[in-house]
This record gives sequence, C-alpha cells and structure tokens, in this order.
Amino acid sequence: MIKIEIDDRKFKAEMEELIRRVTDRRALMRQIAGIMHYAVEENFAEQGRPRWLPLSPKTIAMRQKKGYWPGKILQMRGELAASITQQSDNDSAIVGTNKVYAAIHQFGGKAGRGKKVDIPARPFLKLTDEDLEEIKRAVVEYLKGGG
Repeated sequence: MIKIEIDDRKFKAEMEELIRRVTDRRALMRQIAGIMHYAVEENFAEQGRPRWLPLSPKTIAMRQKKGYWPGKILQMRGELAASITQQSDNDSAIVGTNKVYAAIHQFGGKAGRGKKVDIPARPFLKLTDEDLEEIKRAVVEYLKGGG
C-alpha cells in the first residue's frame, strides 16, 4: 500500500492569517484613510488635480484689498486645508472637513448675499486614478501579509 501524507500546517496557518486580516481590517482602513488624506493635501498644494478654474478678477481684487494676494486658490487663510481630518474603523476610511462652507467649493453653486455669486466647483475631496491605484496596491499588499 502506498501512503501519501500532506503536511498542511503551513497552509492552514496562512489561511487563518488571511481570515484574520479580512476580518480585522482596521490597519488597512487606517492606511487607506492616510492615502486619501495625502491626496487631498496634494489637491490643495497643486490647486486641483486636474487644475481648478482660476479665481475671478473680483475675487483677486477682494484678496488684494484684504492682503491675501498673491495666494493659492481655496487658501486665503488656509483654514479649509487645515481642517481636513481623517478617521477610520474596521469598515470605513473617511476624509473630510467640518467647515460649513466646504460644500460650495467642492460642488460649486450660488453664494453670497442674495445667492448672486457663481462659485465654480473646485473639488478638493477628490481622488485621482493614481490615488485609486495606490489604494489598490495597499489592499493587495495587506492581503498578501505585508501591510
């Protein structure tokens, strides 16, 4: 009689580790939130990816009068960029801001007294294709056991 024994201890240990990683995703979500936070910082640094529409002549004149020109778009005093936070848990990775006025800059719309000023969308909470690829790489690396 021929007897074949297979030592599957290593395989079982690897499968148990994979199950643990898939069940406890906190480290992965924390890493993804960090990637997203860095992407938003890059959006502010580069004034959009792709580049945001330029400021209107009226906005530039107002900034000059207040002493905030020259300066970057969406960064008159830097409060919006500084307000970006990240959080994560086992099921989510979140980047955002608590600034009420952030939505008008993200999505665009009418603003000001009487809602007469058109603000173009300047999406600062945006991930590029490269950012998404970095997130994919992080997930694959995590599942392989390297993250």
